[in-house]
Amino acid sequence: MPVNSFDHYPMSWKPDKKALTRPFYKSLASLLEEDIRHGFLAPGTKLPPQRELADFLDLNFTTITRAYKICEVKGLIYAVTGSGTFVAPNAARSITISNDKTTNIIDFGLAASFEQTNALVTETIQKVVTKNYVEQLLNYNDPTGIPHHKTAALNWMEAFGIETDHEHIAIVSGTQNALTIALTALFEPGNRIATDLYTFSNFIELAKILHIQLVPILGDEYGMRPDELEKQCSKINIHGIFLMPSCSNPTTVMIPEFRKRELAAVIRKHRLILIEDDIHAFLTAGVMPDYEQPMFNLLPEQSVYICGTSKSLCSGLRVAYIVYGDALQEKILKAIFNINVKTSSLDAEVITELILSGKAHDIVAEKKQLTQKANDLYFTYFPGKKNVGHPLSFYRWLPIQGYNDAWQLEEDLKNHGVRVYHSNRFLSGQAAAEQHLRISLASTNSLDELKIGLEILKKYLS
Repeated sequence: MPVNSFDHYPMSWKPDKKALTRPFYKSLASLLEEDIRHGFLAPGTKLPPQRELADFLDLNFTTITRAYKICEVKGLIYAVTGSGTFVAPNAARSITISNDKTTNIIDFGLAASFEQTNALVTETIQKVVTKNYVEQLLNYNDPTGIPHHKTAALNWMEAFGIETDHEHIAIVSGTQNALTIALTALFEPGNRIATDLYTFSNFIELAKILHIQLVPILGDEYGMRPDELEKQCSKINIHGIFLMPSCSNPTTVMIPEFRKRELAAVIRKHRLILIEDDIHAFLTAGVMPDYEQPMFNLLPEQSVYICGTSKSLCSGLRVAYIVYGDALQEKILKAIFNINVKTSSLDAEVITELILSGKAHDIVAEKKQLTQKANDLYFTYFPGKKNVGHPLSFYRWLPIQGYNDAWQLEEDLKNHGVRVYHSNRFLSGQAAAEQHLRISLASTNSLDELKIGLEILKKYLS
């Protein structure tokens, strides 16, 4: 054995050599995962360089590389070219955001969709169940959607700039289901997908489950920066990109037309597959001057366009539309059949009836009024940066400072009667210097409840 000069060398991680068993790369990966899961390696910790760790353990350099790769695929660590390898920000905990209701808590966490409008949906459900063909909605037929459901979907998305046909659209069980289908169909474990530095937390968790690596790309007030995307694509092999152009979750940033075209040029050049989650298009298309078209129109053969109805119409029915070109059609359909078998035609019929009867537009109009009032109320308590992001967002991105423990902050606020989520939950890469809270404005039962919650939050942060 060679003399090892690294025994007393300061290293961020020193695995126990005696605990290693053959094959060494798997054993080392297990030790690294265990130390991350148990909190011995904090998020953002820079791991020892591979050659340094190889010398310390008297192992081959490729053994370290293989061990790091296993943990990278699991979403536990990530590499930054030229900077090193780091513990992922949310490797040791689940960041899934769900509706785990707690008594006497004002919920600013779950980004709901003003459930006060569901009375109109209830009326439509009562009408649907009396239709003479309701039994035909209860079978396995038309697994990608009944033709008249697809026609209604095309009518709905026409306002957002989507023009396609029945062969290139499917009806699926909500946006999260659509994301699962797209990732399963088009990517493999170990593939890399570019995302905003702060992105949809449930997408981060989904990528973890499927062992897909997320590559954070820096942005500005117009969204992801094309030069930063180009830089990363030139350094490493990136397979896809995930964007929410109409209103990014959680930052509320909208991508204007000029930036969409700049990003499309990079996506086209590097042949990335674009997953476009346009769930907030109903708040943007025809409302904001910067919305001219979805990115799907710029990259029809490289894109999956997802239009969920949970925010615009009804969250509980779990209906979304997924649009794709010829190049991706076969893989998408195969994934739909294997994952869904079929989405509920009864739920889709309710959404279809809302669209065709015009009640969908009434619901959207009411939600726009509610979100305007909610945003006005929010800005009376937190007036800073009023012109940043989408003016009608269902949530706001509140800058804070001076709180070192994000999870303790969440717990403290919960003890004060408010559930809210820290920006660390939305990190796809290394922690940033800035801190934020994502404040959902659409989850309370009334504007009065929203006001009480904002007062508690303001008092606590002051």
